[in-house]
Amino acid sequence: MATTQFASVSSQKRTSMSRVRWLALGLLVVLVALAVMACADAGTASSSSGPSAGVAASAIASPGSSGLPATSPSPTPTPTPAPLAASSPTDPFSFLSWLFTPIFQALFILLTWLYVLTGNVLVAIVLLTLIIRFATIKLSARQLASQQRMQRLQPELKILTKELQRRYKGDRQAVYAATQEFYKERGVSPTSGCLPSLLQMGMLIPMYSVIRIGLTNFDPTSMLKVFGEKVVPLTCPNPAHIVNGVVDKALPCINTVIAGVDMGKEQVLFSLPLGINGWALGVSLLALAAAGLQMVQSRMMMPPNAENDPSASTQRSMMIFMPLISILYGGILPAGLFIYWIVTSLFSVVQQFLIVGWGAMFPLFGRTPGFARNYTPRFPVTMPEPANAGKSLAATRYKPEERQASAASTVRPNTHRRSSRRGRRR
Repeated sequence: MATTQFASVSSQKRTSMSRVRWLALGLLVVLVALAVMACADAGTASSSSGPSAGVAASAIASPGSSGLPATSPSPTPTPTPAPLAASSPTDPFSFLSWLFTPIFQALFILLTWLYVLTGNVLVAIVLLTLIIRFATIKLSARQLASQQRMQRLQPELKILTKELQRRYKGDRQAVYAATQEFYKERGVSPTSGCLPSLLQMGMLIPMYSVIRIGLTNFDPTSMLKVFGEKVVPLTCPNPAHIVNGVVDKALPCINTVIAGVDMGKEQVLFSLPLGINGWALGVSLLALAAAGLQMVQSRMMMPPNAENDPSASTQRSMMIFMPLISILYGGILPAGLFIYWIVTSLFSVVQQFLIVGWGAMFPLFGRTPGFARNYTPRFPVTMPEPANAGKSLAATRYKPEERQASAASTVRPNTHRRSSRRGRRR
Protein backbone atom coordinates (compact mmCIF):
# COMPACT_ATOMS: atom_id res chain seq x y z
CA MET A 1 0.00 0.00 0.00
CA ALA A 2 2.82 2.40 0.87
CA THR A 3 4.58 1.55 -2.39
CA THR A 4 1.46 2.38 -4.38
CA GLN A 5 1.04 5.73 -2.62
CA PHE A 6 4.71 6.60 -3.16
CA ALA A 7 4.52 5.76 -6.86
CA SER A 8 1.37 7.84 -7.23
CA VAL A 9 2.98 10.85 -5.53
CA SER A 10 6.09 10.48 -7.72
CA SER A 11 3.92 10.31 -10.82
CA GLN A 12 2.04 13.44 -9.75
CA LYS A 13 5.32 15.31 -9.22
CA ARG A 14 6.61 14.26 -12.65
CA THR A 15 3.37 15.41 -14.24
CA SER A 16 3.58 18.75 -12.43
CA MET A 17 7.19 19.32 -13.49
CA SER A 18 6.36 18.39 -17.09
CA ARG A 19 3.54 20.93 -17.11
CA VAL A 20 5.78 23.61 -15.62
CA ARG A 21 8.44 23.03 -18.27
CA TRP A 22 5.97 23.22 -21.13
CA LEU A 23 4.46 26.31 -19.52
CA ALA A 24 7.94 27.87 -19.55
CA LEU A 25 8.29 27.01 -23.22
CA GLY A 26 4.93 28.62 -23.90
CA LEU A 27 6.06 31.75 -22.07
CA LEU A 28 9.12 31.86 -24.29
CA VAL A 29 6.82 31.91 -27.31
CA VAL A 30 4.91 34.77 -25.68
CA LEU A 31 8.22 36.56 -25.18
CA VAL A 32 8.96 36.29 -28.90
CA ALA A 33 5.47 37.61 -29.62
CA LEU A 34 6.19 40.63 -27.39
CA ALA A 35 9.29 41.35 -29.45
CA VAL A 36 7.13 41.27 -32.55
CA MET A 37 4.68 43.71 -30.93
CA ALA A 38 7.56 46.04 -30.10
CA CYS A 39 8.56 46.01 -33.76
CA ALA A 40 4.98 46.79 -34.74
CA ASP A 41 5.42 50.23 -33.16
CA ALA A 42 8.05 50.93 -35.82
CA GLY A 43 5.68 50.07 -38.64
CA THR A 44 5.67 46.31 -38.93
CA ALA A 45 3.70 43.42 -37.47
CA SER A 46 4.47 39.74 -37.36
CA SER A 47 3.68 36.63 -35.38
CA SER A 48 5.65 33.72 -34.08
CA SER A 49 4.20 30.51 -32.83
CA GLY A 50 4.85 26.82 -32.76
CA PRO A 51 6.62 24.25 -30.63
CA SER A 52 10.27 24.21 -29.74
CA ALA A 53 12.84 23.55 -32.39
CA GLY A 54 14.32 20.21 -33.16
CA VAL A 55 13.20 17.14 -31.31
CA ALA A 56 10.95 18.77 -28.72
CA ALA A 57 8.36 16.06 -29.24
CA SER A 58 10.87 13.42 -28.19
CA ALA A 59 10.91 14.93 -24.69
CA ILE A 60 7.33 13.70 -24.25
CA ALA A 61 8.28 10.18 -25.39
CA SER A 62 4.77 8.77 -25.17
CA PRO A 63 1.35 9.71 -23.79
CA GLY A 64 1.95 7.51 -20.79
CA SER A 65 5.29 9.03 -19.84
CA SER A 66 3.68 11.78 -17.80
CA GLY A 67 2.09 9.28 -15.46
CA LEU A 68 -1.42 8.19 -14.50
CA PRO A 69 -3.78 10.19 -12.28
CA ALA A 70 -3.18 10.05 -8.56
CA THR A 71 -6.38 8.02 -8.13
CA SER A 72 -5.07 5.14 -10.26
CA PRO A 73 -5.22 1.86 -8.33
CA SER A 74 -2.00 0.58 -9.91
CA PRO A 75 1.46 2.17 -9.57
CA THR A 76 2.83 4.06 -12.53
CA PRO A 77 6.11 2.61 -13.83
CA THR A 78 9.06 4.96 -14.11
CA PRO A 79 9.46 6.01 -17.77
CA THR A 80 12.54 4.57 -19.40
CA PRO A 81 14.75 7.18 -21.12
CA ALA A 82 15.03 6.67 -24.87
CA PRO A 83 17.86 7.62 -27.23
CA LEU A 84 17.53 11.03 -28.84
CA ALA A 85 15.81 10.84 -32.21
CA ALA A 86 13.95 13.11 -34.60
CA SER A 87 10.18 13.17 -34.26
CA SER A 88 7.97 11.69 -36.97
CA PRO A 89 5.42 13.99 -38.67
CA THR A 90 2.34 12.11 -37.50
CA ASP A 91 0.36 15.09 -36.16
CA PRO A 92 0.54 18.90 -36.46
CA PHE A 93 2.67 19.25 -33.32
CA SER A 94 5.22 16.62 -34.35
CA PHE A 95 5.17 17.95 -37.92
CA LEU A 96 6.33 21.38 -36.74
CA SER A 97 8.99 19.74 -34.56
CA TRP A 98 10.11 17.73 -37.57
CA LEU A 99 10.41 20.91 -39.65
CA PHE A 100 12.66 22.53 -37.03
CA THR A 101 14.86 19.45 -36.64
CA PRO A 102 17.62 20.78 -38.98
CA ILE A 103 18.00 23.92 -36.81
CA PHE A 104 18.15 21.84 -33.66
CA GLN A 105 20.63 19.39 -35.19
CA ALA A 106 22.93 22.12 -36.53
CA LEU A 107 23.13 23.84 -33.15
CA PHE A 108 23.52 20.56 -31.28
CA ILE A 109 26.30 19.31 -33.58
CA LEU A 110 28.18 22.59 -33.22
CA LEU A 111 27.76 22.60 -29.44
CA THR A 112 28.88 18.96 -29.17
CA TRP A 113 31.89 19.59 -31.40
CA LEU A 114 32.93 22.52 -29.19
CA TYR A 115 32.47 20.31 -26.13
CA VAL A 116 34.75 17.64 -27.60
CA LEU A 117 37.28 20.34 -28.50
CA THR A 118 37.32 22.05 -25.09
CA GLY A 119 36.15 19.30 -22.73
CA ASN A 120 33.94 21.80 -20.88
CA VAL A 121 30.24 22.25 -21.62
CA LEU A 122 30.20 25.76 -20.10
CA VAL A 123 32.97 26.94 -22.43
CA ALA A 124 31.20 25.22 -25.31
CA ILE A 125 27.96 27.15 -24.62
CA VAL A 126 29.88 30.45 -24.40
CA LEU A 127 31.71 29.78 -27.68
CA LEU A 128 28.49 28.76 -29.44
CA THR A 129 26.83 31.97 -28.29
CA LEU A 130 29.75 34.07 -29.56
CA ILE A 131 29.67 32.28 -32.92
CA ILE A 132 25.95 33.04 -33.28
CA ARG A 133 26.44 36.70 -32.32
CA PHE A 134 29.43 37.22 -34.64
CA ALA A 135 27.47 35.59 -37.47
CA THR A 136 24.69 38.16 -36.98
CA ILE A 137 26.88 41.13 -36.01
CA LYS A 138 26.11 43.09 -39.19
CA LEU A 139 22.37 42.65 -38.68
CA SER A 140 22.56 43.78 -35.07
CA ALA A 141 24.75 46.77 -36.01
CA ARG A 142 22.18 47.73 -38.63
CA GLN A 143 19.48 47.48 -35.97
CA LEU A 144 21.36 49.80 -33.61
CA ALA A 145 21.99 52.33 -36.38
CA SER A 146 18.31 52.23 -37.38
CA GLN A 147 17.19 52.85 -33.79
CA GLN A 148 19.57 55.78 -33.42
CA ARG A 149 18.43 57.37 -36.67
CA MET A 150 14.79 56.95 -35.76
CA GLN A 151 15.45 58.65 -32.41
CA ARG A 152 17.14 61.59 -34.12
CA LEU A 153 14.20 61.97 -36.48
CA GLN A 154 11.59 61.92 -33.72
CA PRO A 155 11.42 65.72 -33.12
CA GLU A 156 11.07 66.39 -36.84
CA LEU A 157 8.65 63.51 -37.24
CA LYS A 158 6.34 64.88 -34.54
CA ILE A 159 6.06 68.23 -36.30
CA LEU A 160 5.56 66.45 -39.61
CA THR A 161 2.80 64.25 -38.22
CA LYS A 162 0.85 67.21 -36.87
CA GLU A 163 1.14 69.02 -40.20
CA LEU A 164 0.09 65.97 -42.21
CA GLN A 165 -2.88 65.33 -39.94
CA ARG A 166 -3.94 68.94 -40.43
CA ARG A 167 -3.51 68.70 -44.19
CA TYR A 168 -5.12 65.28 -44.70
CA LYS A 169 -7.88 65.37 -42.11
CA GLY A 170 -9.31 61.88 -41.64
CA ASP A 171 -7.25 60.34 -44.47
CA ARG A 172 -4.93 57.95 -42.64
CA GLN A 173 -3.70 56.35 -45.83
CA ALA A 174 -2.47 59.69 -47.14
CA VAL A 175 -0.74 60.44 -43.83
CA TYR A 176 0.92 57.01 -43.87
CA ALA A 177 2.05 57.39 -47.48
CA ALA A 178 3.52 60.84 -46.82
CA THR A 179 5.32 59.57 -43.71
CA GLN A 180 6.83 56.63 -45.60
CA GLU A 181 7.92 59.04 -48.33
CA PHE A 182 9.64 61.12 -45.63
CA TYR A 183 11.48 58.02 -44.34
CA LYS A 184 12.55 57.15 -47.86
CA GLU A 185 13.74 60.69 -48.50
CA ARG A 186 15.85 60.65 -45.32
CA GLY A 187 17.25 57.18 -46.08
CA VAL A 188 15.82 55.56 -42.93
CA SER A 189 13.77 52.37 -42.75
CA PRO A 190 11.63 52.06 -39.59
CA THR A 191 11.43 48.26 -39.97
CA SER A 192 15.12 47.50 -40.53
CA GLY A 193 15.73 46.93 -36.81
CA CYS A 194 13.04 44.29 -36.32
CA LEU A 195 14.68 41.24 -37.92
CA PRO A 196 17.73 41.13 -35.58
CA SER A 197 15.44 41.43 -32.54
CA LEU A 198 13.26 38.59 -33.76
CA LEU A 199 16.29 36.41 -34.50
CA GLN A 200 17.79 37.10 -31.07
CA MET A 201 14.55 36.31 -29.23
CA GLY A 202 13.69 33.40 -31.53
CA MET A 203 17.02 31.68 -30.85
CA LEU A 204 15.98 31.15 -27.23
CA ILE A 205 13.56 28.40 -28.29
CA PRO A 206 15.98 26.12 -30.20
CA MET A 207 18.70 26.77 -27.61
CA TYR A 208 16.24 25.69 -24.91
CA SER A 209 15.68 22.40 -26.76
CA VAL A 210 19.40 21.84 -27.35
CA ILE A 211 20.28 22.36 -23.68
CA ARG A 212 17.22 20.82 -22.02
CA ILE A 213 16.82 17.80 -24.35
CA GLY A 214 20.11 17.32 -26.21
CA LEU A 215 22.61 17.76 -23.38
CA THR A 216 20.63 15.65 -20.92
CA ASN A 217 20.16 12.59 -23.16
CA PHE A 218 22.24 9.47 -22.56
CA ASP A 219 22.54 8.61 -26.27
CA PRO A 220 22.19 11.49 -28.79
CA THR A 221 24.17 9.59 -31.46
CA SER A 222 21.44 9.86 -34.11
CA MET A 223 21.56 13.66 -33.91
CA LEU A 224 25.32 13.62 -34.51
CA LYS A 225 24.98 12.01 -37.94
CA VAL A 226 24.56 13.79 -41.27
CA PHE A 227 23.46 11.60 -44.19
CA GLY A 228 24.28 8.56 -42.06
CA GLU A 229 27.85 9.67 -41.26
CA LYS A 230 28.85 10.60 -37.74
CA VAL A 231 30.42 14.08 -37.81
CA VAL A 232 31.39 14.46 -34.13
CA PRO A 233 33.84 12.04 -32.47
CA LEU A 234 31.75 11.52 -29.34
CA THR A 235 31.08 8.02 -28.02
CA CYS A 236 27.56 7.61 -26.69
CA PRO A 237 26.43 6.05 -24.41
CA ASN A 238 29.35 7.16 -22.26
CA PRO A 239 31.58 4.12 -21.53
CA ALA A 240 32.01 5.37 -17.95
CA HIS A 241 28.26 4.93 -17.43
CA ILE A 242 28.23 1.26 -18.41
CA VAL A 243 28.43 -1.11 -15.45
CA ASN A 244 28.34 -4.90 -16.02
CA GLY A 245 27.10 -4.29 -19.54
CA VAL A 246 24.14 -2.17 -18.37
CA VAL A 247 23.92 1.51 -19.34
CA ASP A 248 22.89 3.96 -16.65
CA LYS A 249 20.35 5.89 -18.73
CA ALA A 250 19.80 8.44 -15.98
CA LEU A 251 23.23 9.96 -16.68
CA PRO A 252 23.73 12.09 -19.81
CA CYS A 253 26.44 11.22 -22.30
CA ILE A 254 27.89 14.74 -21.99
CA ASN A 255 29.18 15.89 -18.62
CA THR A 256 26.90 18.86 -17.89
CA VAL A 257 28.01 19.56 -14.30
CA ILE A 258 30.42 22.49 -13.92
CA ALA A 259 31.40 23.75 -10.44
CA GLY A 260 28.44 21.92 -8.94
CA VAL A 261 25.92 23.45 -11.38
CA ASP A 262 24.16 21.20 -13.89
CA MET A 263 23.87 23.14 -17.17
CA GLY A 264 20.95 20.99 -18.25
CA LYS A 265 18.86 21.64 -15.14
CA GLU A 266 17.63 24.58 -13.08
CA GLN A 267 20.07 26.38 -10.81
CA VAL A 268 18.09 27.56 -7.78
CA LEU A 269 19.64 29.23 -4.74
CA PHE A 270 16.41 29.28 -2.73
CA SER A 271 12.67 29.31 -3.30
CA LEU A 272 10.07 31.87 -2.29
CA PRO A 273 6.63 30.38 -1.57
CA LEU A 274 3.85 32.10 -3.52
CA GLY A 275 0.96 30.62 -1.53
CA ILE A 276 -0.82 29.43 -4.71
CA ASN A 277 -1.35 25.66 -4.77
CA GLY A 278 2.08 25.11 -3.28
CA TRP A 279 3.88 27.01 -6.06
CA ALA A 280 7.22 28.64 -5.26
CA LEU A 281 9.45 31.11 -7.11
CA GLY A 282 12.93 29.74 -7.60
CA VAL A 283 15.60 32.43 -7.28
CA SER A 284 18.64 31.83 -9.49
CA LEU A 285 21.94 33.72 -9.39
CA LEU A 286 22.31 33.29 -13.15
CA ALA A 287 18.82 34.71 -13.69
CA LEU A 288 19.66 37.76 -11.58
CA ALA A 289 22.86 38.32 -13.59
CA ALA A 290 20.94 38.03 -16.87
CA ALA A 291 18.31 40.48 -15.62
CA GLY A 292 20.95 43.03 -14.61
CA LEU A 293 22.66 42.91 -18.00
CA GLN A 294 19.31 43.26 -19.79
CA MET A 295 18.55 46.32 -17.68
CA VAL A 296 21.86 47.92 -18.70
CA GLN A 297 21.29 46.99 -22.36
CA SER A 298 17.80 48.52 -22.40
CA ARG A 299 18.87 51.63 -20.47
CA MET A 300 21.63 52.41 -22.98
CA MET A 301 19.15 52.38 -25.88
CA MET A 302 16.48 54.52 -24.24
CA PRO A 303 15.77 57.67 -26.29
CA PRO A 304 16.86 61.01 -24.82
CA ASN A 305 14.36 62.74 -22.56
CA ALA A 306 12.34 59.53 -22.54
CA GLU A 307 10.46 60.67 -19.45
CA ASN A 308 8.79 63.44 -21.46
CA ASP A 309 8.21 61.39 -24.59
CA PRO A 310 4.95 59.40 -24.66
CA SER A 311 6.28 57.23 -27.50
CA ALA A 312 8.95 55.85 -25.12
CA SER A 313 6.39 54.36 -22.73
CA THR A 314 6.58 51.00 -24.52
CA GLN A 315 10.37 50.94 -24.22
CA ARG A 316 10.20 51.80 -20.54
CA SER A 317 7.70 48.99 -19.97
CA MET A 318 9.87 46.50 -21.86
CA MET A 319 12.95 47.62 -19.90
CA ILE A 320 11.17 46.54 -16.71
CA PHE A 321 9.29 43.56 -18.11
CA MET A 322 12.19 41.73 -19.77
CA PRO A 323 14.45 41.52 -16.68
CA LEU A 324 11.41 40.52 -14.61
CA ILE A 325 10.76 37.65 -17.01
CA SER A 326 14.36 36.48 -16.57
CA ILE A 327 13.99 36.42 -12.79
CA LEU A 328 10.68 34.55 -12.96
CA TYR A 329 12.29 31.95 -15.26
CA GLY A 330 15.11 31.31 -12.79
CA GLY A 331 13.51 28.22 -11.28
CA ILE A 332 12.15 26.86 -14.58
CA LEU A 333 14.75 27.18 -17.32
CA PRO A 334 18.07 25.29 -17.35
CA ALA A 335 21.26 27.02 -16.24
CA GLY A 336 22.85 26.59 -19.66
CA LEU A 337 20.17 28.75 -21.27
CA PHE A 338 20.92 31.55 -18.82
CA ILE A 339 24.60 31.27 -19.74
CA TYR A 340 23.54 31.83 -23.36
CA TRP A 341 21.34 34.74 -22.27
CA ILE A 342 24.13 36.36 -20.20
CA VAL A 343 26.73 36.11 -22.97
CA THR A 344 24.24 37.45 -25.53
CA SER A 345 23.37 40.45 -23.35
CA LEU A 346 27.02 41.16 -22.56
CA PHE A 347 27.89 41.03 -26.27
CA SER A 348 25.04 43.46 -27.00
CA VAL A 349 26.20 45.87 -24.30
CA VAL A 350 29.73 45.96 -25.73
CA GLN A 351 28.43 46.41 -29.28
CA GLN A 352 26.11 49.21 -28.22
CA PHE A 353 28.96 50.92 -26.38
CA LEU A 354 31.09 50.91 -29.56
CA ILE A 355 28.26 52.27 -31.73
CA VAL A 356 26.17 54.56 -29.51
CA GLY A 357 28.47 55.04 -26.52
CA TRP A 358 26.82 55.22 -23.12
CA GLY A 359 23.54 56.25 -24.73
CA ALA A 360 20.93 57.10 -22.12
CA MET A 361 22.69 55.13 -19.38
CA PHE A 362 23.52 58.37 -17.56
CA PRO A 363 22.55 60.34 -15.57
CA LEU A 364 21.92 57.48 -13.17
CA PHE A 365 20.39 58.43 -9.84
CA GLY A 366 20.95 62.05 -10.85
CA ARG A 367 24.70 61.67 -11.37
CA THR A 368 26.87 61.48 -14.48
CA PRO A 369 30.46 60.25 -13.94
CA GLY A 370 33.31 62.09 -15.59
CA PHE A 371 34.20 59.27 -17.99
CA ALA A 372 30.68 59.40 -19.47
CA ARG A 373 30.67 63.15 -20.20
CA ASN A 374 31.18 64.12 -23.86
CA TYR A 375 32.13 60.56 -24.77
CA THR A 376 32.37 59.87 -28.51
CA PRO A 377 31.67 56.28 -29.60
CA ARG A 378 34.25 54.47 -31.71
CA PHE A 379 31.82 53.82 -34.58
CA PRO A 380 29.31 56.69 -34.36
CA VAL A 381 26.03 56.56 -36.29
CA THR A 382 25.71 59.06 -39.11
CA MET A 383 22.59 60.17 -40.94
CA PRO A 384 22.48 59.27 -44.65
CA GLU A 385 22.32 61.99 -47.26
CA PRO A 386 18.70 62.86 -48.13
CA ALA A 387 17.51 61.49 -51.47
CA ASN A 388 15.29 63.69 -53.68
CA ALA A 389 15.27 66.35 -51.01
CA GLY A 390 12.32 68.69 -51.19
CA LYS A 391 10.30 66.58 -53.64
CA SER A 392 8.27 64.39 -51.30
CA LEU A 393 4.84 65.24 -49.99
CA ALA A 394 6.27 65.41 -46.50
CA ALA A 395 8.88 67.99 -47.54
CA THR A 396 6.21 70.39 -48.79
CA ARG A 397 4.86 70.98 -45.30
CA TYR A 398 4.75 74.55 -44.01
CA LYS A 399 7.08 75.68 -41.28
CA PRO A 400 5.47 77.58 -38.37
CA GLU A 401 6.49 80.98 -39.74
CA GLU A 402 5.32 80.00 -43.22
CA ARG A 403 1.94 78.93 -41.85
CA GLN A 404 1.54 82.30 -40.12
CA ALA A 405 2.44 84.17 -43.31
CA SER A 406 0.03 82.03 -45.34
CA ALA A 407 -2.77 82.59 -42.85
CA ALA A 408 -2.14 86.34 -42.85
CA SER A 409 -2.23 86.47 -46.63
CA THR A 410 -5.70 84.94 -46.74
CA VAL A 411 -7.25 87.53 -44.42
CA ARG A 412 -8.95 90.30 -46.35
CA PRO A 413 -8.18 93.80 -45.06
CA ASN A 414 -11.16 95.89 -43.98
CA THR A 415 -11.08 98.89 -46.37
CA HIS A 416 -14.66 100.03 -45.71
CA ARG A 417 -14.40 101.29 -42.23
CA ARG A 418 -17.20 103.58 -41.15
CA SER A 419 -16.33 106.80 -39.45
CA SER A 420 -19.55 106.90 -37.45
CA ARG A 421 -22.19 104.52 -36.22
CA ARG A 422 -25.46 104.35 -38.07
CA GLY A 423 -28.68 104.94 -36.26
CA ARG A 424 -27.26 106.57 -33.22
CA ARG A 425 -30.01 107.55 -30.83
CA ARG A 426 -29.99 111.01 -29.46
